[in-house]
Amino acid sequence: MPITDFLERNARLYGNEVCLVEINPAEQTSRTWREYELIESDHNDRYRREMTWEDFNRKSNRFANLLLSRGVKKGDKVAILLMNCLEWLPIYFGILKTGALAVPMNYRYTAEEIKYCLNLADCTVLVFGPEFTGRVEDIVDRIPKVTTRFYVGEDCPSFADSYERYSAYCTSKNPGIALSDDDDAAIYFSSGTTGFPKAILHAHRALMSACETEQKHHGQTREDVFLCIPPLYHTGAKMHWFGSLLSASRAVLLRGVKPEWILETVSREKVTIVWLLVPWVQDILDTLDRGELKMEDYELSQWRLMHIGAQPVPPSLIRRWKERFPEHLYDTNYGLSESIGPGCVHLGVENIHKVGAIGVPGYRWECSILDESRQPVPAGEVGELAVKGPGVMKCYYKDEAATQAVLNDGWLYTGDMARQDEDGFIYLVDRKKDVIIMGGENIYPVQIEDFLRAHAAVKDVAVIGLPDKRLGEITLAIIEKKEGAECTEDDIRDFCLDLPRYKRPKKIIFAEVPRNPTGKIEKPRLREKYCGGSLVEAQIQ
Repeated sequence: MPITDFLERNARLYGNEVCLVEINPAEQTSRTWREYELIESDHNDRYRREMTWEDFNRKSNRFANLLLSRGVKKGDKVAILLMNCLEWLPIYFGILKTGALAVPMNYRYTAEEIKYCLNLADCTVLVFGPEFTGRVEDIVDRIPKVTTRFYVGEDCPSFADSYERYSAYCTSKNPGIALSDDDDAAIYFSSGTTGFPKAILHAHRALMSACETEQKHHGQTREDVFLCIPPLYHTGAKMHWFGSLLSASRAVLLRGVKPEWILETVSREKVTIVWLLVPWVQDILDTLDRGELKMEDYELSQWRLMHIGAQPVPPSLIRRWKERFPEHLYDTNYGLSESIGPGCVHLGVENIHKVGAIGVPGYRWECSILDESRQPVPAGEVGELAVKGPGVMKCYYKDEAATQAVLNDGWLYTGDMARQDEDGFIYLVDRKKDVIIMGGENIYPVQIEDFLRAHAAVKDVAVIGLPDKRLGEITLAIIEKKEGAECTEDDIRDFCLDLPRYKRPKKIIFAEVPRNPTGKIEKPRLREKYCGGSLVEAQIQ
C-alpha cells in the first residue's frame, strides 16, 4: 500500500493532534528560550510553528489538486528545493497523491547543479523557497522543461507562482489517483561523494518498506516524539521520520545544530528519539565537557534513544556518550539512497556490546560480503558489502550502464568494503574507492580515522591517499582540532606509535574537515584541494 494511505488514516483517527512542529531558533530575537515558555503570543509565527494531522492531510490534498489543475499527471516529476520547514512534507505527500514523482534536491546545489539535476530527472515543476531565488533566477531561461514554478514564502518573484496563494483556492478533497506498490514514487540524488550525483529511482513499495523498517527497528509508539535535524531532501532524515508516520506520533523539525538548541528542543518538546550525526554528537559532548552547558538545566529524562547513521561511528565517541547518558538506548544505522536510506543494516539497541559494528541485516534485508568475483568471502576477510531487500532502487534513472554495474538479481553492490565477525556482525572498513594502495598494501582510511579521533585534541579527521612516485600513494591525514586545543604534528606522530607502521599517516595537515549535510566527509573536495601537485607540496612542507 502507498504511504499516502497512512496520512489519510492519521488525519481520520487523530486529526486534531499535533504531528509536526518547526522550531527556528534564529527567530528567537532577544528573548531566551525559557522566556518563550511564558509567552502565548504571535512569537509562534516564526519561532515555533505546528501542524495537526488534519492540517497536514488537507494541505497535501490542496497541493495535489493544484498540481493536477496545472496539467501534472501520473509519472511526471516535481522537484522540491526547500530548506527544512513545515511546508516540506505536505508538499512531498501532495506530489505523491497525484501519482507524480517527488524529486527532492540538495539545498547546497549551485545554480548549475540545480539545472543539471532538473534536466537529468526530466522535471516539469519546481517548488522552491526564498533561499534559492537567486540560483533559480540564474537558470530560469535554461530549464525549458520546467514550465511551472511554485514559490514557498513571502515576496514571490515574478518568474514563479505563490504556493500559498494558489493552493488555498484548491479543494482539500483527496484527488483519488490510484497508486500501486510498483508505481514510480520518487527520484533521489546520490550524495556526490564519489562523483557527480546520479538520479536514483524508487517505487512506492520502497517508501513503504522504509516505514516498516524504521518502526520495526526503533519501536516508535504514539507517545514518542522524534527530533529531526538533518535535511529532509535526504533519504536518511525522511525515512527515519516515516517511523513517526506509521506510529502516528509527533516529530519536531529543528532548524539549527548548535548543542544548546538541540538540548533545549529535547527538553521543551519532550523529545524521546533523536537521530544525530557524528559531528553533532562530538559538539554536544565537547560543550558539556567545557562546562558551557549543564545537563541539570534541561529536562532530558524522557529521552530514550539516540541513534546515528550516514557514516562510520568511532566506538570511542559512543563510549563517551554513554558516560554522559548511561540510560540511553543506542543504535546505529547503515544505508544508502539506493537502498531507500537507513536500515538495510542496523546494530540494534540490544547489541551495545558490539559498538563499532554497523550491525546485522535489517528487517526483511539480506547481506553478503563478496570478493572481486562477487563470491562470498570467509568470515573476518574484507570484501564488498552487497544488500538485498524491498527497499532497493529500481535503477539509476536514464543510466543503464551505471545500473548494471551495481544491480544484479536484486542485489545492490554498495561499493563499501566490510568484514563480518564470527557472530555475524558487519564492520564497515571503507569505501571501495577510498581504499589507499601504498606499495601494494591496502590501507583503509576509516581505521586510521577512528584511531585518531580518540586523541583528546582531535575534533574530526579525514584520511586520503596522496600520489607518490615510489609507493603509488601515501596516507595524508587532515586533522581538525577541537576549539582551543593545542596539538602539533609531533604529538600526532607520537600518538600513532600504537598503530602498525604502515598505517601511520605519512603526512599531516591541520585544517577543517568538510562534511556534507548528511555528515559524510567530502573526500572529493579534499582530494581536489590537496592532491593538486604544487599546492600539495606547498601545504605539507
